Amino acid sequence: MSINELKQGVFIVFEGMPYQVLSAAHSHIGRGGSSVQVKMKNLKNGSVVGRSFKPSDSIDEAEIEREKIEYIYSHRGEFWFSKLGDRSKRFSLPEEVIEEQKPYLKSNIELEAIKFGGEIMSVSLPIKMELKVVESPPNIRGNTSQGGTKIATLETGTKVSVPLFIEVGDIVRINTQSGEYVERIR
Repeated sequence: MSINELKQGVFIVFEGMPYQVLSAAHSHIGRGGSSVQVKMKNLKNGSVVGRSFKPSDSIDEAEIEREKIEYIYSHRGEFWFSKLGDRSKRFSLPEEVIEEQKPYLKSNIELEAIKFGGEIMSVSLPIKMELKVVESPPNIRGNTSQGGTKIATLETGTKVSVPLFIEVGDIVRINTQSGEYVERIR
């Protein structure tokens, strides 16, 4: 794999460990050689590291498998999943594996497991999810001093900034990558 193929979302093997590229910036300084500044996340332990790659560096693409799974429930720091369509094949994942996705997990949601070497390294949520608002301060007419938003609590316990017209019981679409409100569904 060449350094030109390093882009956001690509999986590579670096020093024997699987990584996902979070960002890549190409640079070329004068007569010197080009390089790529990469920020990448270790899929095993979740640490984020920065590294500069030169054209002479050898980079191996990680052989990642993707499998559809379904989230069932959580209990005492363990999160239980099953293979999609087969609830008899249950398995648990520790909290460290799904740390970033935890605020958006709700029962019976379809996810994608990212496997390296037969072991699940992380799970991938849909980019946009529909969640119910369970707690929201009342809408006070003329209260736009804060940009016309308020903090609402979703069914998963996550707090998100929403427009003033959102009320308890509304279903809202949330971007799971940025954690931002997108639109009201109903």
